[in-house]
Amino acid sequence: MKDTIIIVEGPQGAGKTTFTNYLREKIAPSDLYRLTGIKDKTETGYAKIKRKYLKLLEYIENCEDVNMIFDRTFFSEEVYSRLGFKSYSFHELYEELLSKLDSLNFDIYFVVLYLKDTSEYEKRIQRDKGEYQKFSVESSIRQQEEYLKLADEIEKQTKNIKVIKFDNDSNEDYKEKIDKQFGYLFK
Repeated sequence: MKDTIIIVEGPQGAGKTTFTNYLREKIAPSDLYRLTGIKDKTETGYAKIKRKYLKLLEYIENCEDVNMIFDRTFFSEEVYSRLGFKSYSFHELYEELLSKLDSLNFDIYFVVLYLKDTSEYEKRIQRDKGEYQKFSVESSIRQQEEYLKLADEIEKQTKNIKVIKFDNDSNEDYKEKIDKQFGYLFK
């Protein structure tokens, strides 16, 4: 049985942290990585992020005997670039990274979390003392649309990456839904 890579993506407020924490608890052996972008949105930032993700894929390729769970990767860079949050286009590098990922000798899952009831974002992104984070409901909805579009594209253009669109509206049954999808890894 091959080692597994599970990449969990989705907009702010979709439940990535809860989802990936649960997977990490259930899948042994596994490593959980929480990746963020960089503040530099200029061409210099592009060079930094390019090095980061090329090195990451090199690192992954050399790992053995461990399952890897990622809370965001280069897919977020592509989505944020498409939405105009970056001053550069990430697409050419994205295509290169996607091709490299698809060629790795792992079982690879690309999981997009989304909310059917987008009004739920307002409740989810509200934090302590009722204050909002630096993001908005509208931004989360725009991100969700782009992540779902990206998932459709990945499904069509890759051979080794299994795409899962995970409706994460209900906090009550998310564990059961994860168990059903990934339970075979829990043994």
